[in-house]
Amino acid sequence: VQLQASGGGTVQPGGSARLSCVLSGNDLKFYAVGWYRQVPGKQRELIAGMTSGGSSNYVESVKGRFTISRDNAKNAAYLQMNNLKAEDTAVYYCNVDYRVWVGPAHEYEHWGPGTLVTVSS
Repeated sequence: VQLQASGGGTVQPGGSARLSCVLSGNDLKFYAVGWYRQVPGKQRELIAGMTSGGSSNYVESVKGRFTISRDNAKNAAYLQMNNLKAEDTAVYYCNVDYRVWVGPAHEYEHWGPGTLVTVSS
């Protein structure tokens, strides 16, 4: 199983970005999916998760601004990020799990490359 996150870049405060996560080597429809982010010097943090059935959950700091979605036909998951703030600057990663929900980052050994989102004017 390989994961590839993409879509990062530099965005102005208040702007939007859409991240993509493509799974190869298996069928995404069997997995819960999660988006994580990491700021240098801090632990990787789970910020949004979605079950295989489409239920979603968010960390409080992104609720109402970020939306996780999935397109099983494309074997992809997405993170729509709106009203971005400077504190959203981080490297963003995705991961998957056979359990109902993804877990905290420390539960996973394998990660694909992340994508850097910089929120700056």
